[in-house]
Amino acid sequence: MSVVVLTQYNGAILGPISKVLGLIMNGIFNFLYMIGIPNIGLSIILFTIVIYLALLPLTIRQQKFSKLSAKMNPEIQAIQKKYKDKKNDQQAMMMMNEETKAVYAKYGTSPTGSCMFLIIQMPILFALYRVIDNIPAYVSKVKDLFFPFVTEFINKTGALDFIKNPENFSNVQRYSKMVESESFTLSNPEYVSNTVIDILYKSSTSEWYNIFAQGNFPDLKELITNAQGTGAYDLFCKYNDFLGINIANSPSYIIKDAWASHSFGLIIGAILVPVLAAVTQWLNVKLQPQTNTPSSGNDQQDAMAQSMKTMNIMMPLTSAFFCFSLPVGMGIYWIAGAIVRSIQQIAINKYLDKEDIDEMIAKNVEKMKKKQKKGQSKTAALMEKYAGMSTKSINDEAAKKSVSMREKAGISSSDSKNNTVSSNTGSKNIKAGSIAEKANLVKKYNEN
Repeated sequence: MSVVVLTQYNGAILGPISKVLGLIMNGIFNFLYMIGIPNIGLSIILFTIVIYLALLPLTIRQQKFSKLSAKMNPEIQAIQKKYKDKKNDQQAMMMMNEETKAVYAKYGTSPTGSCMFLIIQMPILFALYRVIDNIPAYVSKVKDLFFPFVTEFINKTGALDFIKNPENFSNVQRYSKMVESESFTLSNPEYVSNTVIDILYKSSTSEWYNIFAQGNFPDLKELITNAQGTGAYDLFCKYNDFLGINIANSPSYIIKDAWASHSFGLIIGAILVPVLAAVTQWLNVKLQPQTNTPSSGNDQQDAMAQSMKTMNIMMPLTSAFFCFSLPVGMGIYWIAGAIVRSIQQIAINKYLDKEDIDEMIAKNVEKMKKKQKKGQSKTAALMEKYAGMSTKSINDEAAKKSVSMREKAGISSSDSKNNTVSSNTGSKNIKAGSIAEKANLVKKYNEN
């Protein structure tokens, strides 16, 4: 198995998550390879299903919060309406916050409930995109198919200048920092190989053919494509073929190329990708819990509600646009993700419809009470521990700790004695053996 380092995403947060997801993707592709169907498109679909199933518990909790929000919103809006003309009154705003907190406590949830689920999910979904966007970095067998050709190619005279030319490879601009780096030289073949593989993986059919066309590097044609189907591009197309479409190409490129060759079947397939992306995204939005609430009287909140409606309309259109211009592989991920989420949403809706909302609230409130009781019991135990300690044991332990600290700091015992006397002057009026004295000793103990 090849060791992949440079082409992986190395961000502080998404980098480690991407590596874990990459191991899953690599395992899925190796399994398909083992049973004789090594296919990147199918791997992306299975990979997306696995990840969304793993996120299912979080999705259920998020939907439960949405259902509770629909029930809470009228009460919260009533509170906001009550104080809407008192925004400059600090006391009124504090009272509004207290009343809002009381509503959340009544339903056994918190204002940050939904945010927490999103905070956990978002890095995983962004890392998922990183893996799918650069399959060779994470799937060893896909990267291996490039090496015989790339090793030969980079050692050809003028090859590095050829690969850096945007007229030959349009996506090279995405890797401008890498190709302009001082490391992009033959003295660093691993770095160069990884960069060239990144560029080739996202290149169109015509850009691959540019390598040996027009007399550029004619002797490399056999390594790229041959009658035996063992060339780098041949295997690349085999792995990327999904229902007759090369998923490394974008629908816009496929339509343009297929129109020139009168391959109208490919045109229909290419058009279906952005259309299905938009339709599945629209379906996913429609299945989400909808909160139909009247105007709250709060201009800011009403504006946010209107923005959400606009976004729900724009999301399917945005999906269609991106899936038209990006490689089909990204479109497959987009469509598969929307379908999986829609199926999950249907199942979750049925599950939540069977649940009694009042019972759900009662369970949440009980959980909150247990958390509060647990926190209170810890505080009480700590107070009891300090209250039960004798002044002598506290004093001795504090003195030992103080001496040890002073010895480390190089302070003499006479300085320590003077310091002790001065520190006690403030408490000379406290009655010996009283609670106040114990509290004072605890305070000094903590300070030391």
